[in-house]
Amino acid sequence: MKIDVILGLQWGDEGKGKIVDVLTPNYDIIARFQGGPNAGHTIEFNNQKFVLHTIPSGIFHPEKLNIIGNGVILDPFIFNKEVENLSGFGIIPSDNLLISKKAHLILPSHRLLDAVYEASKGDKKIGSTLKGIGPTYTDKIARLGIRVGDIAHPDFREKYNALKAKHFQIVKSYNFDYSAQKFDGLSFEEYENIWHESIELLGKFKTIDSEVFINQKLSEGKSLLAEGAQGTMLDVDFGSYPFVTSSNTICAGVCSGLGIAPSKVGKVFGVFKAYCTRVGSGPFPTELFDQTGEIMRAEGHEFGATTGRPRRCGWLDLIALRHSVIINGVTDLVMTKGDVLGIFKELKVSTHYRLNSNNIDFVPFECENLEPVYQTVAGWNVPLTNLSNVENLPSQLKDYILFIEKFTSTKISIVSLGPDRLQTIFR
Repeated sequence: MKIDVILGLQWGDEGKGKIVDVLTPNYDIIARFQGGPNAGHTIEFNNQKFVLHTIPSGIFHPEKLNIIGNGVILDPFIFNKEVENLSGFGIIPSDNLLISKKAHLILPSHRLLDAVYEASKGDKKIGSTLKGIGPTYTDKIARLGIRVGDIAHPDFREKYNALKAKHFQIVKSYNFDYSAQKFDGLSFEEYENIWHESIELLGKFKTIDSEVFINQKLSEGKSLLAEGAQGTMLDVDFGSYPFVTSSNTICAGVCSGLGIAPSKVGKVFGVFKAYCTRVGSGPFPTELFDQTGEIMRAEGHEFGATTGRPRRCGWLDLIALRHSVIINGVTDLVMTKGDVLGIFKELKVSTHYRLNSNNIDFVPFECENLEPVYQTVAGWNVPLTNLSNVENLPSQLKDYILFIEKFTSTKISIVSLGPDRLQTIFR
């Protein structure tokens, strides 16, 4: 068996969580392969809304196994809150969730460092979620990190204190006063105390050597779906650096994030919005600064699931989308939020960039001063949320889909027309 992959093709927030939830019935195991609680995967069904930050989006199907892979970083405090929230709805994650022993832990001092680094950048801030993502991955690469498997060791607290001391040396060097800094509304000391209490919760979950477990399940013929976080344009290598996340969000990250060979990758589902959004700083060629952008934000409820920040909105960037398709080897495109564009009579899509007086059709190294070259297409200007059959889609939407397929040379297999899992059309 091979492992199928679902990941984002833009700047995150494409609606991956919903699509994972929709596809979960087709798989035995759902495995998250990178990122941390900077993710906000939203799932809606039965008039209920859930936002997951660390736990895979297959958790709502109790008969399916979920895995937090070695490429994920985990904050016990946030994880605990997530578990408690799900438990309040009768969903018990400890029943069908396994955690890799090699997943790294986000310490409270990692979050403090995140705040220090962001404050030091002044008006050149990246727009970090301040969840400690960058500092945790930094310690991982520097071979200083603490992993889930370390919790059971007698010297865990000693390791914790040693790493915390290193972090506070850095904080001191920045002359940063953290006394007023809040972490989810708590002081550092309050957060740290609950963090240590939350470590005990992890003891209720089964930890595994995930690479061994996953490859064994594949050899037994079990079907797996790998769930990514963030988006391709935020990849640390191929995104709009330095305004990126700290992990490999692309398909290659599945291999290092779960411990599988490239030859084991099967279908690659690439999720994209019918338009574009971005949270935080960084290049965004098709961003709209006018009333159209405001209308798009309001209609799409474009506010971060993790931070609550308003998202920057713009027309669909086909050059960036094709770039992501190529890098990831996407076999199936998934278009979300087509319903949001139902209020427009006319749409624009960027088919080229203008750079230094030249038209280009690729994403260049110099991505900060790109001017989009648009093509105007007809909008459908009708509500779509109650449609359930592909034949009933407006002709203009069908043309929009075909236009994207031709440009990217990739089929759009799934169209999402609303947040609920039932508002999904398979083509």
